[in-house]
Amino acid sequence: FDIDFTDPNEFKPEGDERFAQAIKANGRVILSADYLSADSTVGAEGASRMSRAIDMFIDPAAGWGFDNFKPDQDFIVRRHMHVPPNPDDDNFSSMTWEAANLVAPPGSMKPGDRRLERWFNYYGPPGTIPGVSIYLALATNDDCPPGFFSNKVVFVGGAVKTHFSGERKDEYRTPYTKNRFIPGMEIQATQFLNLLHRDWLTRFSPRTEFLVVVFAGLLFGIGLPRFRPLTATGVALVCAALVTGLAYYLFWQKRIWFPWLVLVGAQIPIALLWSILYNSLSAYVQNRLLEQSLGLYLSPKQVQRILKEPGLRQPGGSKQVVSILFSDIAGFSRISEQLDPQELVQLLNAYYETTIRCIHKTDGTIVDIIGDAIFAIWNAPELQPDHQERMLQAVQMFQKNVTQFNGKAGSMALQTRVGLHTGEVVVGNVGSTEHFDYAAIGDNVNLASRLEGLNKQLSTEVLMTRAAISSVKGDWLLRPVGFFQFKGLENYVEVIELVVNAGSADETRAWREAFAAALVEFGKKNFDAAEAGFKRTLKLRPEDGPSKFYLKQVGEMRAHELPEAWNGGVSLKEK
Repeated sequence: FDIDFTDPNEFKPEGDERFAQAIKANGRVILSADYLSADSTVGAEGASRMSRAIDMFIDPAAGWGFDNFKPDQDFIVRRHMHVPPNPDDDNFSSMTWEAANLVAPPGSMKPGDRRLERWFNYYGPPGTIPGVSIYLALATNDDCPPGFFSNKVVFVGGAVKTHFSGERKDEYRTPYTKNRFIPGMEIQATQFLNLLHRDWLTRFSPRTEFLVVVFAGLLFGIGLPRFRPLTATGVALVCAALVTGLAYYLFWQKRIWFPWLVLVGAQIPIALLWSILYNSLSAYVQNRLLEQSLGLYLSPKQVQRILKEPGLRQPGGSKQVVSILFSDIAGFSRISEQLDPQELVQLLNAYYETTIRCIHKTDGTIVDIIGDAIFAIWNAPELQPDHQERMLQAVQMFQKNVTQFNGKAGSMALQTRVGLHTGEVVVGNVGSTEHFDYAAIGDNVNLASRLEGLNKQLSTEVLMTRAAISSVKGDWLLRPVGFFQFKGLENYVEVIELVVNAGSADETRAWREAFAAALVEFGKKNFDAAEAGFKRTLKLRPEDGPSKFYLKQVGEMRAHELPEAWNGGVSLKEK
């Protein structure tokens, strides 16, 4: 009975006697008591005690025990309670323990086991354990089927509703429902069945649970960030499903419960969020670093295109006609000997800040920077129909900015020599997926480099091939300086000078025409006329490097027998 018969019936004492006789006749009745802790007991000494049934009922009963629960804050009873909270009251046991001890096999209910930690194993929502109203059970009609109580353990009690604050609570929630309440009597029956069937739930030790939670947190926190967000989401869902499946397996098969929702509802989502944030931040940092690295070689417009098209960063190359620029600083070895390393680096940084900007303004691509040399191309990786025009515009700004750079107070004057050419090369990433190295490779690259070196012999600043201006539409100040066969190459190449920092077309016309006439005579083997023409050019322009170069060549040509088909080409002995 989940009813505390603490007071006698003063109006019908014969009813108590009949009830006591019925208890004795049955011989298998367990009565309940209410455990009153020291805090709730009003007495001389304030000791905890049991508020039990009167002796008239206790004496014939097979046993009695307390009916108290210890619900959690959410009004769910999760733990068995077979020993009062006060250790000094170990002689008391619960009503359900006494009932199970009555019907269980002899020796299976050991008194010392009452303190074992047991967790409720609810068999379902309220009403899972069958019940019937007591007035129907006592009725003589057919409202209660015959044999309904035969060979069963029957719990008798009330389904008390709590209406007001402060009323004693005898209805609770279960893990199966939050909005419906289960009467305390059904919880007593559940606790009894757990004991009788020995199918209560157990938990790992607090230390084991702590280690599992910590290990899982480390595993998810370290593991998920190793995957990209989409993959990490899939892995997180799989892990959540595995944890849930493991939890249900342990619950149904092993009767073990552990706080798996900590893993599924907290750790995995937090680890997934951390993974997404970590990868997003990492991708942002990597993109910023890549953007800064590419910014050293490409214009901002090209950088954005390459970042949007990862395929451009894949290993491999393709043939492409490009315009090529090579430049270096004249007398750089001598300059480097005059400066300490730190001053030299500062000088180069200021120089590159001035010159590279010119290439980026025309959307050129810096392929490489080696020491004082710059290697740049146009028409790759982005196609540019006017790539030759862009190259010449860059060179014009290049020389203008270098002139301004040299004019700054405290700055060492640097003379820049440039070689230009247009031709087919192989362009692409010659590195790997982890190391982006955009390059241009081919004989035409070598030719542009040779043109840059020829400036030293001709004392010029910018030299180019005829191919470099084949489609140029702008009004550029140019003068042909002859045909040259570079060392290691078979064919002669027509070389043209882009005249910079020498005045306008009208101001330079006289010496350019004098040089052009002398070059024609040189090609016809009229060396006397050619010599006179080059000297005339030097009178008009005393520091004209090509004229000085050809005056030396005239002396050499006179000393050698020239082929009939010779047209004025000069074979270079140095690279």
